[in-house]
Amino acid sequence: MIRLTFHGAARTVTGSCYLLDTGDARVLIDCGMFQGSKTERELNYRAFPFEPSRLTAVLLTHAHIDHAGLLPKLVKHGYGGRIHCTVATADLCAIMLPDSGGIQEMEVKQLNQRRTRRGEAEVEPIYTFDDAMASLPQFEGHDYETWIAPAPGIRARFWNAGHLLGSASIEVEVSQPGGKPLRLLFSGDIGPDNKMLQTDPEAPVNFDIVICESTYGGRDRFERSEQGRREILATEVNAAARKKGALLIPSFAVERTQELVTDLVKLMDEGLAPKANIFIDSPLASKATAIFTKHAAELQHGPDLTRAFNSPYVRSTESVEDSKALARFTGFHIIVAASGMCDAGRIRHHLKNHLWQPSTTVLLAGFQAEGSLGRILQDGAQTVTIMGETISVKAEIRQIEDYSGHADGPELVQWVKERLPIGRSIFLTHGEEEGQRGMAEDLKKLDLPHDCILIPSLDSVYDLSGGACAFLAGETRPRIDPTMVAHLDSHNDLADFILDVRDAVDKAGDEKAKSVILRRLRRALAAGEPGPGGDGRRRAPVSGPSRRKEQI
Repeated sequence: MIRLTFHGAARTVTGSCYLLDTGDARVLIDCGMFQGSKTERELNYRAFPFEPSRLTAVLLTHAHIDHAGLLPKLVKHGYGGRIHCTVATADLCAIMLPDSGGIQEMEVKQLNQRRTRRGEAEVEPIYTFDDAMASLPQFEGHDYETWIAPAPGIRARFWNAGHLLGSASIEVEVSQPGGKPLRLLFSGDIGPDNKMLQTDPEAPVNFDIVICESTYGGRDRFERSEQGRREILATEVNAAARKKGALLIPSFAVERTQELVTDLVKLMDEGLAPKANIFIDSPLASKATAIFTKHAAELQHGPDLTRAFNSPYVRSTESVEDSKALARFTGFHIIVAASGMCDAGRIRHHLKNHLWQPSTTVLLAGFQAEGSLGRILQDGAQTVTIMGETISVKAEIRQIEDYSGHADGPELVQWVKERLPIGRSIFLTHGEEEGQRGMAEDLKKLDLPHDCILIPSLDSVYDLSGGACAFLAGETRPRIDPTMVAHLDSHNDLADFILDVRDAVDKAGDEKAKSVILRRLRRALAAGEPGPGGDGRRRAPVSGPSRRKEQI
């Protein structure tokens, strides 16, 4: 029996991790970190749902943390085999994974200071800088379109996915006794048309099974030309400049930052945006730029990127002291910092310092997963909690989708169409519920059998051996309630409730009214009743418009 288990990116956009078990070999495709709600992020700290030491090989689609971020943990807990990927992906992981380990050490140190003050036990980072460095010798880079044999009875090759430097869709063939091999294609993340630095995605045809991402399924972004993209960016930059404050751009350090800075400098050089300091507050971004320069021959607009990062407008910060010093700058300036979903990295400090200022603009330049701080800001939060401190959101929150690294709905459908025929099933992964349903409807227009379009849930197991993919309910053991995947959880609700209580108490007429509110709450808690909002449903606060907050 050939089994495929979806240990991540199943009805959610992060944590990509699929286990292909042929009986003779156990191959892991991606080993990514979960982002979003605290319930999902806690999976990063828990034991793997498989034994790392029993894996035969790992195939990696690309270097983004939601696809590669748990590889050091995998090695730390016993995996001793090779991690197969493209050459550029190996180069990027050599800087991204140690950076991830360093960030975890720093943030866990800060968290433990708060936990100690509360009398709570300390926690350990998922892995450290040293753990990440120890995993790097196991990476093995390969050229595109070249067959490799990562495990007995399995061969694979990488195809350009057009998403990120080195990103790949992975073609896999599994030998079957007395018959043709089973052909699978793992899409990885598919890039859009008009991607600044990447060529269009490629892959062969005629598969039995396709595992396809669906981040923007069912959505048509009406993507613009390169000139149109820069015009939209110019509009946002000029509007922020008129407010004479900081323009904060949360951005992935790898590729998104390079694209944004290249366009920002071009706008300034052409007089389409005011000249201003562009601070790249990410040591990782500086290291990534060096790797992009190394691979410039593989990139579109490589010379433009090189010129931009030599511009006098562009300044990079390295030390924590340099990063903190940016808070002293006044007037219009631009800060580009990771992470892109605002869940980690130096952007959190800048948000803490600037969100309360009406002169600030926050420009979200990529997909924001449900439950992430970026998504909560995007959805109109008036108050957020960052590193234990409550911050009022007075900044203007803006969004631009033209720098997305993901294909939109029509582009994903076109990519699938170009892979036809698909003999058995297509699994939709790496997406949220609404987008996956929309993409499934769009795919039906390709004359695919309706029962061959499957949307797996977290940790679900499928038998690929027969004429159709069979769900193995008896072997499926979900680690968390499937209804909590890609949804706000109790941690978000608690943050909401605490801030709502503060609102009610602050707006009470006098001390007597404040005491009445608190006495009623204590009485409800003592009686074991749900209390206000305790039915778990989203609700408006005691007064004022609906808000959403993030609790870390």
